[in-house]
Amino acid sequence: MSIFINKKTKVLTQGITGEQGAFHTRNSAAYNAEFGGARWVGGVTPGKGGDQFDAGPYKIPIFDSVRDAVEKTGADATMIFVPPPFAADAIMEAAEAGIKLIVCITEGIPAIDEVKVKAFMRSYPESRLVGPNCPGVITPEECKIGIMPGHIHKKGTIGIVSRSGTLTYEAVYQCGQRGLGQTSCIGIGGDPVPGTNFIDCLDAFNRDPETEAIIMVGEIGGTAEEEAAEFIKREVKKPVASFIAGQTAPPGKRMGHAGAIISGGKGTAKEKMEALRAAGISVAESPAALGEALVAAMQKKSVGVR
Repeated sequence: MSIFINKKTKVLTQGITGEQGAFHTRNSAAYNAEFGGARWVGGVTPGKGGDQFDAGPYKIPIFDSVRDAVEKTGADATMIFVPPPFAADAIMEAAEAGIKLIVCITEGIPAIDEVKVKAFMRSYPESRLVGPNCPGVITPEECKIGIMPGHIHKKGTIGIVSRSGTLTYEAVYQCGQRGLGQTSCIGIGGDPVPGTNFIDCLDAFNRDPETEAIIMVGEIGGTAEEEAAEFIKREVKKPVASFIAGQTAPPGKRMGHAGAIISGGKGTAKEKMEALRAAGISVAESPAALGEALVAAMQKKSVGVR
């Protein structure tokens, strides 16, 4: 199985006529078409309704609003490439239109806008926001919504959730080196106010019967990894391997993502790694050791390594 998306997902792109929206829509649509998977059913650019977008495998109709696109196509997912000043409105428009999965790739959204979106989404519990500032979501050989290189992903039994886009790809590569594919990979993004967090994904992977083990890639800053460690210790029965990025960050410095901020001595790599180990999680000292950590976790819980 998979979490959040599958080959039946119907996808839109908000901002489909922008340079990045167009490029990644074509890549994602081509990937899905290659495997007979999910179909891109529409795009949204106000003022361009009625036009057609050439996605490569097929033409995609463009609509003026998400509501109009949903009514005409039955879309249940969207990929957002709207500029930062307007991205919050795009997310809220998608939720109001009944979109079930909203994947916001846009980075640089003001934190105050993210807070407003978080509060707004509470009124739409049927809609899930992944991101902002994330690489997206992929269920290999079924559905890709995002900017990740599809060719490195293979169908399998490992669930991956990460705050870092690049390290998501490294985790996938490490799995591939050991003949392990993925059920789904979720890039939750590194902003301070994510729509979907580690626990949301861990819970979904824990419930998914085809996910046999999980990789969680975290970063310095905040307490999301410590909270996830407590959840894993209490609820997750499957093997979990983890890596924390930012171990060499100078004290008092912000590194990379907006969420990677150490405050008052909290959120350090050392603190997070200790919490993860205390929860019985196999922790890699470097991203190059993620595959080894995963295999060790699977062997410890007697899960077969194919």
